Amino acid sequence: MAIALRSSLATKVLQALRGVSNIDTLPIESQLVSAFQINPNSTKARIELQLPLYTVVGERKNHVEKKFMFRKGSEIIEKFETNNSVTGISLSPPESKIPFLNFHLDISCYCRNLLSDILGTSEEAYVSRKLFSLPKDQIVIEFSSPNIAKPFHVGHLRSTIHGNFLSNLFHALGHNVKRLNYLGDWGTQFGLLQFGIDQGWLGWEEISKSPIRSLLEIYVKANTMAEKDESVTARARSLFQKLESGDEELLKNWREIRQFTVTELRQTYARLGVKFDEFNWESQYGIKELSDVLSILEKSGRLITKAEGTKVVRLNDQRTVTLVKSDGSSLYLTRDVAAAIDRWNRFPFRRMFYVVDNAQSDHFVALKSLLSFMGHTWANNIEHVKFGRIKGMSTRKGTIVFLSDLLDEAHIRMKAKQIASPNTRVAVEENPEITDILAISAVVINDLKQRRQRDYTFNWDDALQDKGDTGIRLQYTHSRLHSLEKMCGVSLPEELLSLNTSLIQEPELINVMRDLGMFHQVLQDSYNQLEPCVLVRYLFDLSHSLGVALKTMPVKNQEEELAQVRLAIFSASKRILSIGLKILGVQPLLQM
Repeated sequence: MAIALRSSLATKVLQALRGVSNIDTLPIESQLVSAFQINPNSTKARIELQLPLYTVVGERKNHVEKKFMFRKGSEIIEKFETNNSVTGISLSPPESKIPFLNFHLDISCYCRNLLSDILGTSEEAYVSRKLFSLPKDQIVIEFSSPNIAKPFHVGHLRSTIHGNFLSNLFHALGHNVKRLNYLGDWGTQFGLLQFGIDQGWLGWEEISKSPIRSLLEIYVKANTMAEKDESVTARARSLFQKLESGDEELLKNWREIRQFTVTELRQTYARLGVKFDEFNWESQYGIKELSDVLSILEKSGRLITKAEGTKVVRLNDQRTVTLVKSDGSSLYLTRDVAAAIDRWNRFPFRRMFYVVDNAQSDHFVALKSLLSFMGHTWANNIEHVKFGRIKGMSTRKGTIVFLSDLLDEAHIRMKAKQIASPNTRVAVEENPEITDILAISAVVINDLKQRRQRDYTFNWDDALQDKGDTGIRLQYTHSRLHSLEKMCGVSLPEELLSLNTSLIQEPELINVMRDLGMFHQVLQDSYNQLEPCVLVRYLFDLSHSLGVALKTMPVKNQEEELAQVRLAIFSASKRILSIGLKILGVQPLLQM
């Protein structure tokens, strides 16, 4: 629901509170504004806004104090002045787990203002201006972050699409978002790669044609040899130490490998519709940056040098972390500390998110602890956004290693379904980009509808269904709404507030309008929980409500005023569906 109505109601609630006895401290108006939400359980013929009583009179937990809350709620009702938009106010039943004040909205007034807000504002402005008025914070989000010369596997898929969702959500709410991809381009594996290149296993021309697969082939072969032959391991360590020391020939090879890999990665990101503001590298944080980190920790008395030369920091009685190995080379954690400091210096962030799987929890505890030991109070602004793992993802040829294989498999399966479906409206062979968008929509929505931290088992048949709660169904609903707009022969009035919303009386349309009003609280919950599944489930519910309304509420061949108001509801629904899909990282289709 638009911020204007919630702000107006918050002001009126505060006015009523000033006449209520035994209220020592009035709530902050902005807290009331964000606490209003559409009642999803109101009767079919009514639309209500709810306000939890604890936000008004403070939380009361025991039975006696709940009675106090209800008494104060009754006094607020007596003092509250209704008007044309709010026709009444009531309390939820005494047995309610959370007591609410329920504001009964005039349906015609509610629908007229909501439709005007949605259709009279651009998609981007609707969320950031009409629904929210948040402080504009600097947000940094590191996500995807594959390793150079290793496959972009399906584990990176979850980091990529969850990080993309968070970036889109925070941007939609009006924040300044920096999207970072921090690539692993440093470490002993580069010694193994260089060893394999020196052996002449593959030439640069072959590597450039398929960099990630070629480099993986070299790495696996070298690593297998190293497991059996210690001299190979020693040679790889020696090569990496020369690289760290600035050997020109090795640096040239390393830059070639890095460039080849990024070029290929960009193609995969383009298919997923993912963009980054910056590609950062582990290698950016060399001797000087790491020396600064070690010097500060040493001066604080936290850094301990062991007899063999290893440098460690004791985090607590149970855990010690290594920052420098005995051969003098750095570790990922050391470079991560330097990277965090660099990011703070370049764009001081209100929040910085690392979108990485559950298994890395200890790493981020260590990172924040080390930054705190160094005196950086902003370490508390760092958040690890955890996610579970995908099981059972494979192609017809076997288990998937490369993300590109997954996307290709999705495309092949989606194309077969399009050809077989009687509902396909496009020439499949001539529109491969539509097939690809549908395939990626299926994979992305299938993932984002899961609870973020849970592992789940992937199933191709479930993901690619065109019925039920799937990405294909959401795309179908959006395409159907677009077709209705084009084919109904009706135009909306230039002045949206002139729509005759008193004609909105059927439960099917009231349900859709109630759903549209819930978009604010859904985005608020997604924002608070960092959970895309909240938004996905909302879009499924909206799609279900629309499915019923589209069957029973025709637009074509109706009286002009009735046709216009129904078209407005369906057009507003299409816009909300479009906004939601884009936040999730899915491109809405106009035909399929």
